[in-house]
Amino acid sequence: MTDPAAAAAVLRAAFDAASLEWDEATPLHFTVSLPGEHKQRTACSLVVGTHALSVNAFVARHVDENQEELYRWLLERNVRLYGVAFAVDKLGDIYLVGRIPLHAVTPDEVDRLLGAVLEYADSSFDVILATGFPSAIRREYSWRVRQGEPTDSLATFEHLTRDL
Repeated sequence: MTDPAAAAAVLRAAFDAASLEWDEATPLHFTVSLPGEHKQRTACSLVVGTHALSVNAFVARHVDENQEELYRWLLERNVRLYGVAFAVDKLGDIYLVGRIPLHAVTPDEVDRLLGAVLEYADSSFDVILATGFPSAIRREYSWRVRQGEPTDSLATFEHLTRDL
């Protein structure tokens, strides 16, 4: 398939088949919300071009600390990823980005690509937070304890808060 309209039709059908929340704000430009466990939602943009489908998913904002350590971890992880790779924009925000030729846009490939985006964003999210925002996590934990608020949602980061 090399027809952008046909590729867009495959995307629409794939989103509906997976019961995903999606929108086509402008022709051939889709946004889809991928529900996760660690990262509650991953916003993913898919743009059908003349020759390729571009995928761009926001993962996390610019990290506060340990940028070099985190960026190295992301680059090392890139060698094991399918269809997308971690990237950093000019602001330092972290994305998953990819591009596939239009002839590869099939229902199975769209499912595989969206599954990859969801898996990589979701499984990396806690590492990104723990590495890039440890001071913020500690502050949040201390604030919740002082306020008598639950800390259950921070259990993943116990290694950062056990001495507080």
